[in-house]
Amino acid sequence: MSRRDPSLTPASSRHRVAAPVIELLRTEAAGGAVMLVAVAVALVWVNTSTSYHHVFDHVLALGSGSWAVELSVHGWINEGLMTLFFFVVGLEIKRELMTGELRDRRTAALPVVAALGGMVVPALVYLAMNGAGGDAGRGWGVPVATDIAFATGVLVLLGRRVPSGLRIFLLTLAVADDIGGIVVIAVFYASSVAVWWLLGAGVCFGLIVVMQRRHVHLIAAYLPAGVAAWYCMVRAGVEPAIAGVVIGLLTPVHPIRDRRVMPVLEHRLLPWTSFVIVPLFAVANAGVEITGQALRDGFGDSVTWGIMLGLLVGKTVGITAATLLAVRFRVGRLPHGVGTVHVVGAAALGGVGFTVALFVAILAFDEAPLLLAQAKLGVLAGSVLSAFVGSLVLVLAHRARPDVTWRRPAPHPEDVADEGPPVSRRRSRRVEDASRTVVSAPSAPPRAPEAAGAGSPSGR
Repeated sequence: MSRRDPSLTPASSRHRVAAPVIELLRTEAAGGAVMLVAVAVALVWVNTSTSYHHVFDHVLALGSGSWAVELSVHGWINEGLMTLFFFVVGLEIKRELMTGELRDRRTAALPVVAALGGMVVPALVYLAMNGAGGDAGRGWGVPVATDIAFATGVLVLLGRRVPSGLRIFLLTLAVADDIGGIVVIAVFYASSVAVWWLLGAGVCFGLIVVMQRRHVHLIAAYLPAGVAAWYCMVRAGVEPAIAGVVIGLLTPVHPIRDRRVMPVLEHRLLPWTSFVIVPLFAVANAGVEITGQALRDGFGDSVTWGIMLGLLVGKTVGITAATLLAVRFRVGRLPHGVGTVHVVGAAALGGVGFTVALFVAILAFDEAPLLLAQAKLGVLAGSVLSAFVGSLVLVLAHRARPDVTWRRPAPHPEDVADEGPPVSRRRSRRVEDASRTVVSAPSAPPRAPEAAGAGSPSGR
């Protein structure tokens, strides 16, 4: 009998799909550690020297005359370099939608519903404490974001204490959360829009699509159209980082002239965004003055508490409740080995909203420096507490029952029908009893082939 080509086996196919996810987890985890160092640098710098504000408030101009773009160093990082970060986010979203967990509607339903709950409840917590009117009311979008780098970094540090399925669940949830966060930024935090410039950006995006259909495979050929789209978004008054997301979503998954564009871009740009751009963003935006008066002003204001509790309590309650309700009503299924306690821990880690939360805070309170400082304090406090609580829940769960076989939800009748012919009533009862078992029993050692074959008719 001929042997099958290993490259055509389901296992190799799963490996090709999982490889980008594994690389993303490793890079994001290491990037989270670098970003943590960057936050420490920003806090020390801003509290020990006045040069912090002098450096990041310095204005740099690109171009001349009425066509010039003048931004501070802080602005070039937030509106320029962060466009590359959001471009990589767009690539991740496109990959998940086409080849990842979000491709299958049934598998994607659970993290999407969980992300929705993790966005609505934190916003409601913030609005309950600050109201919807006034400058403070604009900050409701700050606690809706989840930071992939920090959240997945914590899971990687926990190692085998958490099921592998939980990492994919949280990563997919964070990607779905990114989609929602981008919609929030584009719809609710855009200033007055210059329509003609926005149409110009649309023409640039259309040019990119035409080039793809003409099978232009040189990545550098798309650079002028991408830069032009960014420039048009700046002039239109729309957050220019959205241009990065759109171009990322337009990037083809399938090869162009036998060249796989998306994996090449992710492989080249992910280290730059994780180890250079996002840490620079952290240094430029995490500079919160920690003095007695600043802490009293911050924790004495509802903006700080609204964001902090939105991240810590709102995310935990929203993601947990949405996930369990989705499982209860058969909307989705938990990954293998993931139980309720894991969902609670992952939901708490979802409250680590550092990067995008700070980004939204800057958009919300751009003209209110005092509220922006309070929002930054709330983001830092809420993210740290969420990381601590989520880690504590998962570590304690592992120490309490390290050999637990977590029970999965009972299968839906349609799922049982899809799995094959019905089993006997006696076997079904054994499976049901096994599903109630808390500690998995050790399996018997395998029999030697000679012994197994000796007692069977085929072995005689």
